[in-house]
Amino acid sequence: MRRGTDMSSGQMELGFEAAATDPAAQPDALSGPARVAEARDPLKGWAKARILILTHPELVRDDPAVVAALNLKAVPSNVVEFGPAALSRLKAAHEQETSARQEIAALAEANFVAQVETHAVILDLLEARNNADLARRVNDAAVERFGLLAGGLAVEGDGPVPAGWRRLSSGLIGTLMGRSAARLGPCPAGEALFGPIIGPAVRSSALVHLTLWHPGGDVGEREGLLCFGAAEPDGFRPEMGAELIAFLARVVERTADRWPPVAPG
Repeated sequence: MRRGTDMSSGQMELGFEAAATDPAAQPDALSGPARVAEARDPLKGWAKARILILTHPELVRDDPAVVAALNLKAVPSNVVEFGPAALSRLKAAHEQETSARQEIAALAEANFVAQVETHAVILDLLEARNNADLARRVNDAAVERFGLLAGGLAVEGDGPVPAGWRRLSSGLIGTLMGRSAARLGPCPAGEALFGPIIGPAVRSSALVHLTLWHPGGDVGEREGLLCFGAAEPDGFRPEMGAELIAFLARVVERTADRWPPVAPG
């Protein structure tokens, strides 16, 4: 291995370093058959070309034909960036971000409208004159404010049932709800919950458990349901939040407690 001295810098360097870092300084050693073989297989010359590009990147930046062939774009700051392909990706990312923001904004607006409507319904329910009027107001709110097929109140067991409420057979609430306080999704008992006319048209429902007429009244504590029915299969889905409907259910419980049904004497 030959060593040489760089007198201008006073440093020792390997004699082959200049050739390794600056291939342009060396004469082309390829000729004849070797040059033909490299032309047939460009990858054989890639190592040499790569060193040349890394050593003299300006050769690429200053050659418009090379920049165009590589689908690159030279910018004034001497930074090479991807051209149409990058712009296309940036545009797609921007559109996706815009779509996501619009979806979030629409969801926030829908939630706000739902809260406003729910508050209005609560005020209306508190104005009920009796349990029959309470059931009517629940249905009116479902149809007129929420655009649903129906809303209603149901109570389980053989005891007295207020006018306008539906009677459910014993054990049905447990079958429908399990251990859940609220159930959103398909409606497996449409006729029992909404009656023989509207029930078959209900494709999804929101059900919230009610605890009615706490001990101290003539009939004792009863289990019930606040029910909302939609015509669309995805009107209510399990992944939806049930907070607003559950809040309505608590209002119904306290309002209905004003008029415990009287057991027949």
